[in-house]
Amino acid sequence: MNPHRPVRAAYTGTFDPITNGHADVIRRAARMFDELIVAVSSNASKKSIFNHEERVELARKVLADVDNATVMPASGLIVNFARENNVDVFVRGVRGVGDYEYEKQMAVMNRHLDASIDTIFLAPSPEYAHISSTLVREIAFLDGRISGLVPELVAERLQAKTAG
Repeated sequence: MNPHRPVRAAYTGTFDPITNGHADVIRRAARMFDELIVAVSSNASKKSIFNHEERVELARKVLADVDNATVMPASGLIVNFARENNVDVFVRGVRGVGDYEYEKQMAVMNRHLDASIDTIFLAPSPEYAHISSTLVREIAFLDGRISGLVPELVAERLQAKTAG
C-alpha cells in the first residue's frame, strides 16, 4: 500500500498584472493539488509595468486567502525552479487555440528537459476567458475601465502607475 505523497504543482507566469483570470485558474488549481506554488517569473525581455518585487507582492495579497498556495519569485528556466522546489506538475491556463499551441510547445520542451514533470492545461471560467495582462495594460494606459478585469487592489495600483 502506497502512502499518499502530497502532489505539488506550480502555476508560473509574469503576472504583469495578475488578473481575475489568473486568480480564477489559481484558485481552481489549488483545489486539485495538495500544494500550489505561484511562481512569479522575471523576464528581462518583457517591458513590465510592475517590477518583479511588486508583482510578487500583489500576487501574495490577491491570493492571501488560498491556504495551500504559496507565491514565490522565480527566474531562469522554470524546470530548474520546479526541480529545486519538488514540483510534480505545471498548471497552465489556456484561453484559446493560440494559447494552446504555445503552451503545448512549452509543455513538450519542459518534458524534454525533465520527463518527471507533467503539465496540465486549465481553461479559465467563461467570465474570465477574454482577459489577458497585455490587454489590461493597454486599457489602463488608455485610461479605460479595468474594473472586473483585475482585483481591486491591482486596479488601484495599475491606475496609479498609468496616471498621466
